[in-house]
Amino acid sequence: MSEKIYKTMKQVGAWNIAIGVTLIVLGVLSGVMTIVNGARLIKDKSDIMF
Repeated sequence: MSEKIYKTMKQVGAWNIAIGVTLIVLGVLSGVMTIVNGARLIKDKSDIMF
């Protein structure tokens, strides 16, 4: 009985680590994209007219 519980806990832990790593990568990518787009706006701000 306890062996089944440990296997389940192991699988849940592995999934939690995989999801955590994925979220970290997505967060870093979105941050980099935001910085790049902001730099592009600052670079071309003289061309923007309201």
